[in-house]
Amino acid sequence: MQKQTTGGVDIKGYVNSIETFGLVDGPGVRFVVFMQGCNMRCKYCHNPETWKLSCAEEWTPKDLFNKAYRYKTYWKDNGGITVSGGEALLQIDFITEFFKLAKEKNIQTVLDTSGNPFTREEEFYSKFVELMKYTDIVILDIKEMDEEKHKNITGFTNQNILDMARCLSDMGKEMWIRRVLVPGLTDDEEDLHKTKEFIDSLKTVSKVEILPYHTLGVFKWEKLGIKYPLDGVKVPSEEEIEKAKKILGI
Repeated sequence: MQKQTTGGVDIKGYVNSIETFGLVDGPGVRFVVFMQGCNMRCKYCHNPETWKLSCAEEWTPKDLFNKAYRYKTYWKDNGGITVSGGEALLQIDFITEFFKLAKEKNIQTVLDTSGNPFTREEEFYSKFVELMKYTDIVILDIKEMDEEKHKNITGFTNQNILDMARCLSDMGKEMWIRRVLVPGLTDDEEDLHKTKEFIDSLKTVSKVEILPYHTLGVFKWEKLGIKYPLDGVKVPSEEEIEKAKKILGI
């Protein structure tokens, strides 16, 4: 997934795109890096072009940080850098080096992740612990609590993702939890209540967000020649969104 030589020299990351004035992926104004590569195949994914590593631009951590740092005047006291995806944890060595450079300049760092690569097995876990030393906030998607529903939506179990949330809580790492609300797919009241119970069991969640399903990314599926699995599914109504928010205590 990433090029690396001994000691972290010549690490290169694969970047899909960059947003220089992000307002939704963490506090304040943010420089947002969307990494290439993701194992999950979420039925409502709005960035399917990030799935494969091919056709991605290569960056070194230093070059990417130098580009980000040009925008520091916009961040003021509460902004900074966010790394999203795709799935950023697939390029964990690159992100660690990138965030190290940011913390040397006392810049706030946010990791936006689905948690899919997480495991307590080595060598990943040691790398994850190292990354967390340079990460201020983790934005974690909890797509479903029911494992079988999660597999249906993404193709993967959610057990390691829930374990990652517990791990972050035990570490004392601040988290934002996100839930995409798709009518008929992720809006089951029982599952939302279970999500609320799970969030309440964590010690470090500072914010919970509902992300209403939208169809803005459908054209990307069509462009890639992939059949969109949620064809005909409507966006949630304001009433449905408010109902979910109420259950989650937002």
